[in-house]
Amino acid sequence: MAKVIVLGSGGFGLAMALSLNSTGNDVTVWSAFKSEIDDIRRDGENKAKLPGVHIPETIVLTDDIADVQGKDLVVFGIPVNFVREVARKAAPYLKDDAIVVNTGKGLEPHSLKRMSEVITEETGKPTAVLTGPSHAEEVALGIPTTIVVAAENQADAEFVQDIMSSSTLRIYLNDDIVGCEIGGAFKNIIALCAGIADGMGLGDNTKAALMTRGIWEISKLGIAMGGRAETFAGLTGIGDLIVTCTSMHSRNRRAGILVGQGTDPAEAVRQIGTVEGYICAEAAYELSRKLGVCMPITEQCYQVLYRGKSPQKALHDLMGRPKRSETEAAFCDWQSEQ
Repeated sequence: MAKVIVLGSGGFGLAMALSLNSTGNDVTVWSAFKSEIDDIRRDGENKAKLPGVHIPETIVLTDDIADVQGKDLVVFGIPVNFVREVARKAAPYLKDDAIVVNTGKGLEPHSLKRMSEVITEETGKPTAVLTGPSHAEEVALGIPTTIVVAAENQADAEFVQDIMSSSTLRIYLNDDIVGCEIGGAFKNIIALCAGIADGMGLGDNTKAALMTRGIWEISKLGIAMGGRAETFAGLTGIGDLIVTCTSMHSRNRRAGILVGQGTDPAEAVRQIGTVEGYICAEAAYELSRKLGVCMPITEQCYQVLYRGKSPQKALHDLMGRPKRSETEAAFCDWQSEQ
C-alpha cells in the first residue's frame, strides 16, 4: 500500500483517486477550492464533474497543500494553466523519494513547455506522465481502460504501474516521455476540428480524414520535438485521438460542435469549461512555425479559433491544397519565407 495524494478534485483527479483507492492505497484528494471539498463531503460526489459517482469516505479530502507531506506518490490532475502555481506550492512538502506523475494534457502557454518540464522546474523532481484514452467518466465507473505511464526512471514507471493497475485499469510502460505528452496534448486540437466538422453537419468521411491526417501532423511535430514515431501509433497517439474525436464525453469535441454551429470560439469555451485544445492550438501553431513543420489542419484550426476565419473557409482552403502523395511531407506557404 502506498500513501498517495491527488492534486485536483475535478473529474479526472477523482477518477484517479477512485482507481488508486480500489487497489488498497491510502488516498488523499486536494483542491485549491475549499468550497469544492466541502461540497464533495456533503454530497458524497462531485455533482458538476462526476455526477452520480460516489466518493467513499476512505478517500481523505483536503484543501491544505501541506498534506502533500509524507506521500509516496503525488498525482497532478490540474488544468494546464495552473500546473506551475500548484507545483510551486507543493514543492516544499515533497519528501525526498516521492514520485511525481502528471495526468494533465497540454503545453504551458507562452513558454510552450510540456507539463512534466513545468513540474520538474518547480519541484526539482523527475516527473512521470500518465496518459492515454481515458475519459474520467468511464474510469470512475470501472469501465475497462488501458493507458501508459512514461518516466525517465524505469523504476518510477514500474511503481506507478504496480500500485495503479487493477482489473479495470491496465497500464503499459513507455520510456518516450516527449512522445506520450505530445500525443496526449495535440490530439485535443484534432478533436476540436472533429467537433467543428460535426457542428457543420459533415460526415464520417470527413472525420476519418481529419483523424488520419491529424495523427500524421501530430507525429511529424512530435518527432521534431524528440518523440518517437511508434509512440504516435499507440495508446497515447491514435488511441487517445480516437476516443477524443468520437465521444461526447470530450469537452474538446463538444466545444468544436458549438463552433461549427456558428458560436464564437471564446464563447464556446466559456460554455463548455476547460477546453485543452483551445489553448494547445495556439501553442502547436507557434511550435510548428518555430520548428519548420507544416501542419495544415492545426494552422486552419488556429485561424478559426484566434483569427476569426470561418470554418467553411478553413475547410475550403484545406480541400484546395496542392495535390501531393499521401506519404509526402506537407508544405506550407510560410516555409518558403524561412
